[in-house]
Amino acid sequence: MKQRILPWLAAAAALAAALPARADVSLPKVFGSHMVLQRDRPIPVWGWAAPGEEVSVRLGDRPAVKATANGQGEWRVKLPALPAGGPFTLTVTGKNTVTLDDVLIGEVWLCSGQSNMEWPVGASLNFPQEAAAANLPQIRHIKVKCIAAPQPAKDVELNLPWQVCSPETVGNFTACGYFMARELYRELKVPIGLVNSSWGGTMIEPWTPPVGFDAVPSLEAFRRQILLADPRTGAYKEGIRNYLNTLEQWIQTARATVPKGEFVPPMPAFPAELQPLTRETQPSTLYNAMIHPLIPFAIRGAIWYQGESNHWDGMLYTDKMKALVNGWRQLWGQGDFPFYYVQIAPFNYGNEDPNAVATFWEAQAAAQAIPNTGMVVTNDIGDLNDIHPKNKQEVGRRLALWALAKTYGRKEVVCAGPVYRSMAVEGAKLRVRFDNARGGLVSRDGKPLTWFEIAGKGADDWVAAEAVIEGDSVLLSSPEVTEPTGVRFAWHRNAEPNLSNKEGLPAAAFRAGTVPPIDFTTLDLPEAQGYELVYALNLAKAGANITYDVDRRAQIRRPFDRIAYFLELRKPGEQKQYLFVSMDAFTDDLAKIGVPTVASQAVFQQPVTNLQVVSNVPGIVNGEGLAGNIEFWPHNYGPLNASGVPNASAEVWDFGDQYSDPVDGYGSMQVHNPEAKQTLFAFNNWKAGASADIGIGNSDLDARTRDWTFAANAGSYSRKTLRVLVRLK
Repeated sequence: MKQRILPWLAAAAALAAALPARADVSLPKVFGSHMVLQRDRPIPVWGWAAPGEEVSVRLGDRPAVKATANGQGEWRVKLPALPAGGPFTLTVTGKNTVTLDDVLIGEVWLCSGQSNMEWPVGASLNFPQEAAAANLPQIRHIKVKCIAAPQPAKDVELNLPWQVCSPETVGNFTACGYFMARELYRELKVPIGLVNSSWGGTMIEPWTPPVGFDAVPSLEAFRRQILLADPRTGAYKEGIRNYLNTLEQWIQTARATVPKGEFVPPMPAFPAELQPLTRETQPSTLYNAMIHPLIPFAIRGAIWYQGESNHWDGMLYTDKMKALVNGWRQLWGQGDFPFYYVQIAPFNYGNEDPNAVATFWEAQAAAQAIPNTGMVVTNDIGDLNDIHPKNKQEVGRRLALWALAKTYGRKEVVCAGPVYRSMAVEGAKLRVRFDNARGGLVSRDGKPLTWFEIAGKGADDWVAAEAVIEGDSVLLSSPEVTEPTGVRFAWHRNAEPNLSNKEGLPAAAFRAGTVPPIDFTTLDLPEAQGYELVYALNLAKAGANITYDVDRRAQIRRPFDRIAYFLELRKPGEQKQYLFVSMDAFTDDLAKIGVPTVASQAVFQQPVTNLQVVSNVPGIVNGEGLAGNIEFWPHNYGPLNASGVPNASAEVWDFGDQYSDPVDGYGSMQVHNPEAKQTLFAFNNWKAGASADIGIGNSDLDARTRDWTFAANAGSYSRKTLRVLVRLK
């Protein structure tokens, strides 16, 4: 009899082994031993169990709170609010028991953003000293793994579980978060928990939940992108139906085509917009994987350091911040919890428009209109050559100042530097008043104030201003401006200004007032008298297609005997450079005297006569009756001196180069003085926009070139204007 039963028992055991394990009670990974739970507010605890299973949750010796898992095996309880304290044991019991030890009650902050938030203590300034001083067991840290997901995830994955701060562990902590937590712990004397959910190189859109995009009309494109890629939406289902209809028509066509011995047309591709959003560059994917599973873990607030990957957004970034902050708040259900963020630091972003970052700073500052937010300014603690400034200690301290002042009610704490309040014209001077300057304004290095510029009558662009502190105001003036109308401060990606309040917090970039429009039709040059303007071009608008700001070809109806070029350049904080050069006409076609695009059909490698040169650039040979040379073409070109231009090199790009195919190539617009071995001015590679080449005189940026070829420096100029003129017979 036993021999008959045993095979059945063996089969039953095998079947049991093949079945899924019973649904043990489990918790999300954000819960763990050594964690910190938020004080003074109800504590949500949730997880999974078998459907219908009763779950009991107990914290320390407090009474247990019970719940029953629903049909999907989900359960949630809310423990009563507790003051700071611990350690406690959290026990969750169902058919099994989960025990978490060394649980503290204190302040919990979510730390998110890109690499400057992810940046660890171990890579920050003075790490050996910081590690030695990091015996702070009341500070705890958890790191969420960097993952993207097309839909809200059930749980996070972790790089690091909850860790107790020590010399051995602190190197892994988010530096900004840790140095903020250290300040808060010193002041509040309560445990601090850091939930680090950050990912280097990411944009703001992937961190934003769909409900955030829903509420901001300017971000409709992101909302639509998410709807089309979500199989739960009507937009996705309609798209699939349309694709299937197209596919069915193709199948019918293919079946009819095959018997005829004809080629079958390609099968319709699956619509790209219906593909799931799975990359960390796509909207809501990081929210889905790295933020949503944390909700509703109780937090005090969030800190955010992000923007380098969005710094070309301009003022649209303000709307993106609204979508992010309000979306998180809506889903967390904790009201308008504190949200403090860091303004990106000055950095040399290469040859792009140097004012783009300043406009982005303006957008970041404008986001402070979102309730219960605050911004840390970092223009005094950056590194122009490193997008990851190592002084995270001061960033964290300034974040803590915001929290102490605005979240924890420390009225004596000053948390922000001087903020523009108003401006007033006082004769030929401009007075700018600031808030957050109760103790007065100072120069943090004791030197004259830097990075103030004014505009107005007498100057056709922003000019550097002399700035004098008077109490809570700064009085600005310049001999170039007789009636000031506008001011801007730190308006450049490399701006590291020295204005601060007496608490040592820096002033943020701003602009106010107006700039008089540039009058392209007038020149304050005696040498230009008697000439008519044909073209004017703001070279900041250069690109594959040249569209002139002024084009007066239709008004020039008489013959001309002279052609002139007037180039003005200015770098932020520097004086204007200019060069005026006129010559005997080398063509009678007005279309060929402007930028030599393919459309202009201008191709000149030839001498020009009777040059008149006037320039304020040191080294330029000024004079009249000079012999010159021009190199105008849209082609590529090399250094070979095939035309035998006197004094030119055959090895260096200078004033004796040879154009070559393709016609629609790099492009050269250059005037030279061969006798002096000088490039007078050059405008090359205009299709590259901010990476075009512009210069007056010989370039010394590259040993291969004297005519600014490969300089890619157009973005370094805040002002770059070219005017083309003719003298009528």
